[in-house]
Amino acid sequence: MYAISLGDDGAELRPLEPWHAEEFLAHLDRGREFIGQFIAFGSKETDVESARALLQRYADMRAADTGSLHGLWLNGRLVGGVLFLNFRADTGNCEVGCWLEPAGAGRGLVTRAMRVLIDFAIEQRGIHRVEWIAASGNTPSLNVARRLGMTLEGVQRETHPYRGVRHDLEVWSVLAPEWREARARTAHSQR
Repeated sequence: MYAISLGDDGAELRPLEPWHAEEFLAHLDRGREFIGQFIAFGSKETDVESARALLQRYADMRAADTGSLHGLWLNGRLVGGVLFLNFRADTGNCEVGCWLEPAGAGRGLVTRAMRVLIDFAIEQRGIHRVEWIAASGNTPSLNVARRLGMTLEGVQRETHPYRGVRHDLEVWSVLAPEWREARARTAHSQR
């Protein structure tokens, strides 16, 4: 399909599809504890069939234009991904998210990949509002929202029961005009 280079460090953004099930499962196994600190993504996928089923659910969402998964590869190895959740072209709203195994953390991969996804959503699909929701304790995720220029809209207090704890969720967003303005400022400053 496609492979979008995310820089000179061997990082690429590619579709993550059902035929990647074995590679996806190996990735989840490497990062299961790290990924699962704040999100349950991939926690029930413990064999190739269940990994394939998760990937197929997102392939079906992509076909229905309601969501999609995109893998992050570093030097040919799957280390994480970014996704569209609740993609609603009809209302111009979507939610984005991410996950990483430790080998992908601290490299700016999610921020770089998310810029590609948000550009696509706004410029090609006409999305007006992009949302990012993360647990208040998930500092790396919240830092991505900040780096993307998103605005903190509020905190849903103790709304997310996970692993025996009720977590606050922070809601961040960026609107299409804000995104375009920030991208134009960045392009202008790089001249």
